[in-house]
Amino acid sequence: MWQGKTRGGAFGYWFFICLIRYLGIRAAYGFLCLVVPYFIPFAPKATSAIWFYARKILKHNRLQSVGMLFRNYYRLGQTLIDKVAIGNGMIGKYKFKFDNYQEFLDILNGNQGVIMIGAHVGNWETGAPFFKDYGKKINIVMYDAEHRKIKEMLEKNGKSGAYKFILVNEDELTHVFKITEALNNHEYVCFQGDRFLNADKLLTCEFMGRKAEFPAGPFLLAARLQVPVVFYFSMREPNRTYHFHFLIANEIVRSKERKPEQLLLEQYAKALENIVKQYPEQWFNYYQFWNEA
Repeated sequence: MWQGKTRGGAFGYWFFICLIRYLGIRAAYGFLCLVVPYFIPFAPKATSAIWFYARKILKHNRLQSVGMLFRNYYRLGQTLIDKVAIGNGMIGKYKFKFDNYQEFLDILNGNQGVIMIGAHVGNWETGAPFFKDYGKKINIVMYDAEHRKIKEMLEKNGKSGAYKFILVNEDELTHVFKITEALNNHEYVCFQGDRFLNADKLLTCEFMGRKAEFPAGPFLLAARLQVPVVFYFSMREPNRTYHFHFLIANEIVRSKERKPEQLLLEQYAKALENIVKQYPEQWFNYYQFWNEA
């Protein structure tokens, strides 16, 4: 189970902010070559999780798995650098591609609440410049333990302040009321659908050839409130290019045999699996995601 904290920390963000500002993006990428070898032995839990992913999920041999470790950590660093650079107005140094962008905007303009479900793959924050006025209606749901200091650091040094945040505290239900209120106000609520803290609120689904557990909350809320759902992934490609994938979830046909939240999860898992297979080195879940059996 994930412990509520993301790799890296406030110091790491601050360091790369300074590096980008004073030496540039290329220098920051170059510094990653020194950082990556450090992480492999000194982040044992994360390294163990990615090794399992490479060996058991991707079926790599040992040499390929070592290469995956280096590529994965390097790509994580690149996305961090890109996030900071784009947030500080360097968008002109990047290229962007879009799948189903107009269909996505049509959903946002539909005069109703929308749930967007992403994952810890790629770099979803790079979409900030393209949301423009839509950003004022975006509510990002995050765990209280995750990103508090990092969020403050980015808000000081970036330009993503248009978003609103709904903090989740497992001991309270305040966030549920805030999410419902936002959707009733025809706003957009964004979840990451691939991590959980509460082991009592899970859904299980086949993912990448093995059973995996996902948080029930996003899928349960979407199914019960019957609002449009969009799966959103922003993936890094060569030459500083980000490819945005917007996938509109199919309307759930209710039945006595299967719960609607389970059907929605299966759509999400299939969409996420397709993304992970295209960009295997951009899987950034650094804990034991699958059962080892």
